[in-house]
Amino acid sequence: MNFLLCKRESRIAAFVGLAIVVCGLQAQAPDTIFFHGNILTGTRLKAGDASPTPGRVTAVAVLAGKIVGVGSDKDMLALKDEHTATVDLQGAFAMPGFNDAHTHIASAGQQRLTLDLDNVPSLAAMLAKVKAYAATLAPGEWILGGGWDHTKWPGAKLPTRQELDAVSAGHPAFLERTDGHIAIANTAALAAAGITDATIDPQGGKIDRDAEGRATGIIREGPALALVQQHIPPPGFAARRKALELSIEDALAHGVTSVQDFSSWDDFMVMGAMEFEGKLSLRISEWIAFDLPLAVLDERRASHAADDPLLHLAMLKAFMDGSLGSRTAAMNDAYADDAGNSGIARYGQQKLNDLAAERAADGFQLGFHAIGDLANDMALNAFAAAEQAGRLANAAAPPKDADAAVVTSAPPVVKPGDFRFRIEHAQVVSAGAFDRFAQLGVIASMQPSHLLTDMAWAPARLGPERSKRAYAWKSFLDHGVTLAFGTDYPVEGISPFRGLYSAITRQNEAGTQTFEPEERLTIEQAIYAYTQASAFAEFREKIKGRLEPGYLADMVVLDRDITKATPQDVLHTKVLRTVVGGKTVYQAR
Repeated sequence: MNFLLCKRESRIAAFVGLAIVVCGLQAQAPDTIFFHGNILTGTRLKAGDASPTPGRVTAVAVLAGKIVGVGSDKDMLALKDEHTATVDLQGAFAMPGFNDAHTHIASAGQQRLTLDLDNVPSLAAMLAKVKAYAATLAPGEWILGGGWDHTKWPGAKLPTRQELDAVSAGHPAFLERTDGHIAIANTAALAAAGITDATIDPQGGKIDRDAEGRATGIIREGPALALVQQHIPPPGFAARRKALELSIEDALAHGVTSVQDFSSWDDFMVMGAMEFEGKLSLRISEWIAFDLPLAVLDERRASHAADDPLLHLAMLKAFMDGSLGSRTAAMNDAYADDAGNSGIARYGQQKLNDLAAERAADGFQLGFHAIGDLANDMALNAFAAAEQAGRLANAAAPPKDADAAVVTSAPPVVKPGDFRFRIEHAQVVSAGAFDRFAQLGVIASMQPSHLLTDMAWAPARLGPERSKRAYAWKSFLDHGVTLAFGTDYPVEGISPFRGLYSAITRQNEAGTQTFEPEERLTIEQAIYAYTQASAFAEFREKIKGRLEPGYLADMVVLDRDITKATPQDVLHTKVLRTVVGGKTVYQAR
């Protein structure tokens, strides 16, 4: 029986409720069988479906990294021979591995290798850490790091270059806020970059100045951040690899088996080396910078096999705006708590439309970072232009085998009309945006754990009317929009359980504050967004996100059944085992 027939029979069996699904007559016994588990194979769910039907089995059989059978212990164990390894799950709950639809794993690891300011409780605590770190450096070495969040500090005051000067012992210092959209630079760093009080703000960026017009050290958004970053010595190969190893270890320990990631091209080269050596244990779908010349994009697309199930290049990533926490998200109207400020738009609409159309016509999937309602409107406008260009290009292209194309994925559009454009974050949208997402088939790639942090100040930023259309997960589903979940790691920790908790409660972790509770999801909807919908967002839904024959054997074993747990229990879930391609890559001690 061939593979496609096997998949067809498995779906028929699942439909009629058979207890066992085996992939044909095996020419070879499974190499591993996981048994005695409470295994969720996946969820049959459509947008807005409040009553999904999950599949449950007790055993999964694996051969060469793929699932070849699911069913009862008796039936699966009957397939083994003397070479088959067996893993007793001891009744534990298991499910498809989490697929984080939005990460920056290189940045997460580099933050841990430099000055990690994640969760520092105050400006004073941050400055104390900077002072201690500066004492460990050689003369002239840069103080680098990030993770600070002034919205969590008493008074929520941004740091200044003078405060940083006082503790940096003459070292140039550049420390990014947790969202990566603003940074604080000291006087030495500004001087190294040639930034003076008279420096003109670059298009799409901003250099903050005090009442006397002097640079404060706060720099906002990529074009302005780049003025300093281009003068910072880049990390070498060994440092990049160590950073990736730390992040990958963190992901696997939290049950994440796949990430969709935006790191640098140099970091992707390190990932490729790790894969070549057999040392890459996390599946990575890597994004490419949208603004690169088309010839460079084509060259990079051709550099790595599109059908590689472990590491491949995917969509083009662009930034429409900044973040709510930095008040750089581009809004149609001014911030409720900052009159006169409506954020920073990174593009003019026509230029964005032209670039998007050119890249869609060349067969690239597009994914745009958009936080504010203006930024989301701009992205949707560009996708409308890109869709028209892409359809014209597809009409002139030779036909493709649809099934094969969907399995292999690729940066190229897989079949005519199947663009799967994405908006990353989609945090605040205008009143008509839900319908436009649905009409254009745009995926809402969102990070529910952001709300755990943001709800402390988002109502003040947005005001009551915009808050109704903020972090609006259920509204997207109700409009038939595909909703894919991730974390934006390291902006938030990579644990999917914080995201699940946020999605089903819309409460902070202490349970003392709730934000727009009508946008809550069911646990089944949230799991679907973190597994099957995330796979769809990267053109991998035929091989990821479910535990059934023909799918990659990516599975996580947990210390509780999260489909039946209380929200607080979901939040505190622990991973017992993470399996990628049938191999255990993490096990709790």
